[in-house]
Amino acid sequence: MNRPILKTTGSLSLRDGLRFFYLFMSAVFGVAASHAAYAVEYPMKPSAEIIREGERLTLERCVEIALQNQPNMIAAKSNALSAGSKVGQAEAAYYPQVDLSTGYSKISTAPSPSVRSGTEASDDYSMNASLKQNIYDFGKTRLSVKVQEHNLEASRSDLENTAIQTVFNVKEAYYGVLLAARERDVASDTVKQFEQHLTQAKGFYEAGTKPKFDVTKAEVDLSNARLNMIKAKNALKIAKVTLNSAMGVLAGPEYEIEDNLAFTPYNIAFDEALSKAFGNRPDLKSTVAKRRSAQESVELSKKGYYPSLSGNAEYSRGGEKFPLQEGWNVGATLTIPIFSGFLTKYQVEEAKANLNASSANEDGIKQTVFFDVQQAYLFLGQAQESVPVAEIAVKQAEENLQIANGRYSAGVGSPIEVTDAQVSYITAKTAYIKALSDYKVAQATLEKVMGGR
Repeated sequence: MNRPILKTTGSLSLRDGLRFFYLFMSAVFGVAASHAAYAVEYPMKPSAEIIREGERLTLERCVEIALQNQPNMIAAKSNALSAGSKVGQAEAAYYPQVDLSTGYSKISTAPSPSVRSGTEASDDYSMNASLKQNIYDFGKTRLSVKVQEHNLEASRSDLENTAIQTVFNVKEAYYGVLLAARERDVASDTVKQFEQHLTQAKGFYEAGTKPKFDVTKAEVDLSNARLNMIKAKNALKIAKVTLNSAMGVLAGPEYEIEDNLAFTPYNIAFDEALSKAFGNRPDLKSTVAKRRSAQESVELSKKGYYPSLSGNAEYSRGGEKFPLQEGWNVGATLTIPIFSGFLTKYQVEEAKANLNASSANEDGIKQTVFFDVQQAYLFLGQAQESVPVAEIAVKQAEENLQIANGRYSAGVGSPIEVTDAQVSYITAKTAYIKALSDYKVAQATLEKVMGGR
């Protein structure tokens, strides 16, 4: 079940309350509180606390770790929160702006030439309270809010797109570890089989029924098998490093993963996959939101031709000594733009150009969606057909190996025949494991291009 990464509600949650508190502390006490707000929003844990030593991880658990700790996810969440703050900044124009100020001045005046006494000094105290309220701006504030709301929608879609890509990266790395683990097991079994063959060849040679060539050939095959096992073990280590990186975990403890490399057919029609992609792809939703934002930006730029009306009120007290004199004023200001050096004209042209670019990007994303689904669907079909064929090849190669070993044990076969059969079996087994892994990755790819996790 897909759940949104970022969610807003009408009520103030404890998490939102803590965020507000730390933002307030940041404004009062500076950078330290700002860092604390970041820590509350995204608590980062050491790798040892995320994964326990010897823990057996499922694919779902790996995905959960990645969504919480991947730096790309944290950056995308921060961008979405930033976009939400910009909506609030745009809405601020709806509310009155209140300012308080107070001041003290020491004023020194030089005496006139007819007066011989020293300079004169006086005190000046002042206190002002002012209020300014936007009354009517021909929809500028409303359009500004709508622009930022579309940008917020785009940021949320970008966040979901990052989550989908993160999940896919984890799946791909997870199946890469399973592939490497099974290939290591094949390499280990191959070493054991060649060790048995070497023992058998030595026995025949000591009995005088087989030449020294059989022993030498068996020793060479065993050395090659051990070399391949070393490579397979190192490939598994690299695959785990890749999985750690996909999860956003550095230098994590040793752990095991659940083997789910079983073949389960994934049946879906191409039209259904394409329909889901056009309905769910977050990158397409993000582009649509950006295009809508660009449309509103064109209208917002045109508002530069219109006047604005605002009201203001001020209360002040001031003088040289207490009690201070007081006064107040209330009024309204109508601002009519006459000439701004063609600023508004060029702003409108810029907004229209951005709209054209956004529309072109939307069309490009739609083409990309169609191509991605078509390609992933074809790859999935190929992988699905390859698995049963590779499985049959393993059974045939295993049967051929049993025959070769039996012939050699009976004294009628040659070591070359056994080696060839063993190599054919290893190749078939490796190809089957690769086919299973490719099918899982192809399925994950199709789910990703359809906009699902």
